[in-house]
Amino acid sequence: MDFYHPRKLMFKAWNKEAKLLMRLNNIDCRRGELFKKDHVILQFTGQYDNQHEEIYEMDVLLIANQKYVVIWDDTSNGWQIVKMKDKSGAQPFVKSIATKGQRLWSYFESADKDSLIQ
Repeated sequence: MDFYHPRKLMFKAWNKEAKLLMRLNNIDCRRGELFKKDHVILQFTGQYDNQHEEIYEMDVLLIANQKYVVIWDDTSNGWQIVKMKDKSGAQPFVKSIATKGQRLWSYFESADKDSLIQ
């Protein structure tokens, strides 16, 4: 199977109670679905920013003086980025875009999410 190269699946999680972003030591799995009580599980996109930092879903990126959020889009069945300001301009999140940007933080790390939109 020379054509198959398994990808590394990595996750972080937002702890809703402690309000902290953390790497997980373990994740529960029930019927193929991953979960962890009181956490939001965030998947690694497989992309790295211009500082070679891992990019996870719901990360906020700075690209050409615009803030974007990385999301999973069920319609296109792939990673997308949307503008923070108005959630518009969805486009596929590919390596050429990832390497132009810099990861700022996870969307969940801001206490006042509305201030991010400004």
